Amino acid sequence: MKHALLVAVSTAVLLSGCSLFRSTMPPAPVAVAAARPATPVLTDGHGAPIERVPFRTGVSSATVEKMAKAQGCTGGQGAGLMTEAGPVEVYRMRCEDGAMRGKVFTARCELRQCVKM
Repeated sequence: MKHALLVAVSTAVLLSGCSLFRSTMPPAPVAVAAARPATPVLTDGHGAPIERVPFRTGVSSATVEKMAKAQGCTGGQGAGLMTEAGPVEVYRMRCEDGAMRGKVFTARCELRQCVKM
């Protein structure tokens, strides 16, 4: 009797498990992402495109950061090189803290002699 009960329960489990593989519901629709440009194009007030310059450090980055701190500009990534490396370089630092918060500190360095612009 136990054997018959075991066979009946096993058959019921196998039959109910088989119904899991037969789906009457249609598959869910797949959302298609809208195509976006790789990088958004920023424009100034006159509609001219604004070029984004990647952050790069230069030989005078630390010097410009010290100059900026003396002017009350601190925070952010630090002083980034805006021009090609060479005898004359221009550095830019975004001020996120201090007295110059929200402004930009720029300096020109010629042969490692830096002057605020």
